[in-house]
Amino acid sequence: MRRFLSKIPWNYNLLIGGIITGVILLFTVIGQFWTPYSITNMNSMLKNKAPSIMHIMGTDNFGRDVFSRIMNGCGTTFFVAICTVLIGCLCGIIIGALTGYFGGLLDEVIMRVNDVMLSFPSVLLVLIFISFLGKGKYKIIWALGVMFIPSFARIVRSEVIRYKNQEFVKSAQVMGAGSFRIIFIHILPNTAVSMLTAAAIGFNNAVLAEASMSYLGLGVQPPEPSLGRMLSEAQAYIFTAPWYAISPGIVIVLIILGFSMISEGLREMGTK
Repeated sequence: MRRFLSKIPWNYNLLIGGIITGVILLFTVIGQFWTPYSITNMNSMLKNKAPSIMHIMGTDNFGRDVFSRIMNGCGTTFFVAICTVLIGCLCGIIIGALTGYFGGLLDEVIMRVNDVMLSFPSVLLVLIFISFLGKGKYKIIWALGVMFIPSFARIVRSEVIRYKNQEFVKSAQVMGAGSFRIIFIHILPNTAVSMLTAAAIGFNNAVLAEASMSYLGLGVQPPEPSLGRMLSEAQAYIFTAPWYAISPGIVIVLIILGFSMISEGLREMGTK
């Protein structure tokens, strides 16, 4: 058994990142159905209580259990990040695949629009979208999703250009395969590792963006818990109840660390 394990090329970034992310996901899923305490009920007798056996991460300024709110709030953060990445990834794949394969005027126009969007600070673009769409969880999903399209489109476009002149593509063309079949059946599966790496990085960016927007009061609205919103509410109590800010801050760092290590592990796999 030891000989067998010693021959396995362990990808430690992928392994450790997967463990960190898996543990957080486990608590997140549980938190959508059960939490040790109510996430909304307030108790003035328990305001800003320090971490203890009963409340392992303490309580907030309304007497609510911080650990319970983090368990449930992670679900909101993951939901926003996953939906954002899906919108950006799916639209980016379609745009990047078509422009990369066909090229021409369509490619020039869309890539120039991409360049313009990428030239603006991402936070500024999100703020512009939110000013039109309004506040709320679903509004922030659409705003971030649209913002992520250019980066995914550029990655897919470069990968399609890289593969479209390969021998297996030319063989498919000779056999009479149509353009869309070549793109979606022959070329795109070969970009899976690059896209998974980009998706993991995009997930991290989405988590940070959602936390930032919620911190500013533009994302998830109360009473629904959000890690960014919790940080914003804890700001006034940073010296009297530091655990209120430290706990969600550590969870955000762990989420980003986990997915950063996963993206690095996927990148290592792609280079082998």
